[in-house]
Amino acid sequence: MSYLSSRAGFIDDGGISAAKDQIRLEVKAAKKTLTDSFKIQQAKIVFSKIEQTPEFKQAKTILMYWSLPDELPTHRWVKKWSHSKEILLPAIRNNQLVVGRFFTEVQLVKGVFNVMEPQPEAIENAKPSSDCAEQIDLAVIPGTAFDKQKNRLGRGRAYYDKFLQNKNMLKWAVGFDIQLYDTIPATTKDVKMDRIITPNLTVL
Repeated sequence: MSYLSSRAGFIDDGGISAAKDQIRLEVKAAKKTLTDSFKIQQAKIVFSKIEQTPEFKQAKTILMYWSLPDELPTHRWVKKWSHSKEILLPAIRNNQLVVGRFFTEVQLVKGVFNVMEPQPEAIENAKPSSDCAEQIDLAVIPGTAFDKQKNRLGRGRAYYDKFLQNKNMLKWAVGFDIQLYDTIPATTKDVKMDRIITPNLTVL
């Protein structure tokens, strides 16, 4: 197994922002070495792990994400799971993360950062995001990097951190092995995950 390791001096209160940006650059470069077929194969391993858990089997409402090209692919599993569970996808409105239900791929529209998200009607007709969040049993969350203390590093906008703050849902982050560090810089505003799942390791 190959994991990226933290570097001495990264955990420094005065340089946390710079340290996070450095990790983002490292992961971005590492991801460029991954082929599409490899990404799909890795996704099969990760989502098979999830499907075998009692938490997934019992979950009725799951927050997923419609993956970007550099993320662990989810399209197949969003569509598959939507046949038996209520699948919610994130969207950005007024600089905040909100959620809308996934029905079919053709109903998705391109949103902020070219992320495919539910149509505005699917979000406007949904319950308020605060109510939807309370009904989410399991959130499957992407990220740029993770560590063995279950910290998550995103792309820098804190959309997920703000949305997940003080929420009771299970928070499982997923990614490639190359995204897992021994330690990444984190602050009190960074929401810890309940589980980190990569193809070769699960951090409980």
